[in-house]
Amino acid sequence: MENIYSKWYHPYTPAKEYKKKVAYFSMEFGIDQSFNIYSGGLGFLAGSHMRSGLELKQNMIGIGMLWKYGYYDQARNQDQTLWSDFNVKHFDFLEDTGIEVEITLHDNPHVKVRAYVLKPEIFGTVPMYFLTTDVEGNDHLSRTITNHLYDNNQVTRVSQSIVLGIGGAKVVEALGGADTYHLNEGHALPAFYYLRDRGVGKNQMVFTTHTPEKAGNEEREARHLNRCGFFGRRLSDEELQKEMVNGGMINYTVSALRMAKKANGVSKLHAIVANDMWKDYPGICEIIPITNAQNQKFWQDESIKNAWIAKDTEAYKKRKSDLKSNLAAEVYSQTGKVFDPNVLTIVWARRFAGYKRADLLLRDFDRFKRLISNEKYPVQIIWAGKPYPFDYGAIDLFNHLVYQCKNEPNLAVLIGYEIELSKKLKCGSDVWLNTPRITREASGTSGMAAAMNGSVNVSTNDGWIPEFQKDTKNCFVLPALDHNMPIWDQDQIDTDNLYHILETKVIPTFYDQPEVWQDIVFTAMDDVIPEFTSHRMADDYYKKLF
Repeated sequence: MENIYSKWYHPYTPAKEYKKKVAYFSMEFGIDQSFNIYSGGLGFLAGSHMRSGLELKQNMIGIGMLWKYGYYDQARNQDQTLWSDFNVKHFDFLEDTGIEVEITLHDNPHVKVRAYVLKPEIFGTVPMYFLTTDVEGNDHLSRTITNHLYDNNQVTRVSQSIVLGIGGAKVVEALGGADTYHLNEGHALPAFYYLRDRGVGKNQMVFTTHTPEKAGNEEREARHLNRCGFFGRRLSDEELQKEMVNGGMINYTVSALRMAKKANGVSKLHAIVANDMWKDYPGICEIIPITNAQNQKFWQDESIKNAWIAKDTEAYKKRKSDLKSNLAAEVYSQTGKVFDPNVLTIVWARRFAGYKRADLLLRDFDRFKRLISNEKYPVQIIWAGKPYPFDYGAIDLFNHLVYQCKNEPNLAVLIGYEIELSKKLKCGSDVWLNTPRITREASGTSGMAAAMNGSVNVSTNDGWIPEFQKDTKNCFVLPALDHNMPIWDQDQIDTDNLYHILETKVIPTFYDQPEVWQDIVFTAMDDVIPEFTSHRMADDYYKKLF
C-alpha cells in the first residue's frame, strides 16, 4: 500500500494565508527528547518552527537528515570530565515513504538516498522528511555519510550538504514540488544549484543566515566542491569562476545570498550586522530581520502559564518551588549535591562555544569565591551544555568548570544538555545567565523559553535582547561596550559589570524585595509572549520572506 506521505500531503486544509507550498531545509531539528538528532539552538529553533507550522495550518514540510548516531551522548570519564559517546539510535516512529532518489557523489553516480516521514500526529509538527544513505545497495563509505551530525571529516561534511541539498530537492520533486524552497542556514546550498538548473526561479528561493561569525560561514575550495558533485553537475571553469569569491573559494552564505530572492537575519541587530558583513559582495539579496522565537505550547509549563494569566502570585510561587525541587533532584542524581529550592538558582546552559563565555563569572576569582560563600545571600549555580565533540578548547573549558565545582556544595556542571534537561533548567532556575560577546550571538533563543517559565534574564545586550529588554523591569542587562575593543578588555569590563549587577541589583532584589522580583517575572512573560513565540515567527516567514 502506498504511503499517503509519498506525495505532498497535510492532514488539514492549509489556512488561506499560508497556502504557498514551502519546503524548509535544515541540517538539524530539535523536536522531542526521544528524537535526538540536533546539536543546539539551530535545531531548537527549527523544531519550534515546525510545531508552529502545524498549529497555524501552514502548507509547509521539513527536510532534514536521519543521523544514525545523532549528535553525541554526553557522558563522563571516571574523574567526571567530559566523555563523548556515539550510540546508534532507533526511531520506531518514522515511516519509510518508499521514496528513494539517486545523487552523484565524487565519481559514484548512484548513491541512494531514502526518505522517512515523521507524521504530524507523532510530535505535533508539519510533515517532515528525514534522509538517509544507510540504504541497501550503497557501498560502505556512502552508507556512513548520514552517521554523524557535523561529521569531523571535511569530505564527509561536503557529502552531507549534497545529500541534504540535492537529495532533499529530489525528494521534494518526488512529492510534487514546492512553490518556495527555504534554506535554514547554508548547509543545504547544493539544493539551490540543482534547482536553478531545473528552471526553478530566483523568486522561489529564500535563505536564513544565522551566523555573525565569519568563521561559522562555511567556505571551501571551488574545484574541490566541483569534484565532489556539489553543484549537481560538473561546472565548466567559466561557470565555476562566476560562483567563486576570495580567490577560488565558494562561500556558502555568499552563494545563497546571491541565488535567493530574499534572505533574513534572526534578530534586528543581526540583520544590521549581516548586511554590513556581506555588503562588499556584488549581487547579494537584501537581508531583512525576522527575530527567532520559541514555541510556547511546547516550552511553557502549564501551571506557570495559568498563574501568569491569572496574575496569581501564590499559585506561581508554589509551582515554581516544585519546579526548583525537580531541578534539585536532577542535580542530586548527577552530582550527589543537595540544592535548596529556596535559594536563588542561577543557570548558564547553552552550546559550549568560546564566544558565549561560560566561565565569565570565574574571570574575577576572588569575587567569585565571595559570591558563592555569602551566607546572607546564598546562591546556587548550574552549568550545562554540549561542546562540539572535536572542539578541544571548548571541552577543556567544560572540564575546567567541572574541576572548579568539584568541592563546592552549591555549584554543579550537568551533562545531557538536550531538550528534557533544557526544560528542567528553564523551569527550575531563577536567573538565566547569557554572556556572549556582543554582536557574536545572532539571536539566542534559550532566554525566551526561560522567561516564559519565570527565569529572569541577566544578559549582555546582544541578539534578541535589545528588542525585549527593559532593564530592571523585565530583565537585567549589562551596559553596552565597544565590540571592537580587544577581547581581553571586553571580558574584563563585562565581568566587572556582571558582578556589579548581581551584587547590587539581582541578588538583593530576589531576597529583600520579593514582590518587585515577582513583578519582573510577570512583566517578562507579558513581554516575551506573543512577541517571541514561534507563532509570530512562523507567520512572519510567510508574510515577509515567502
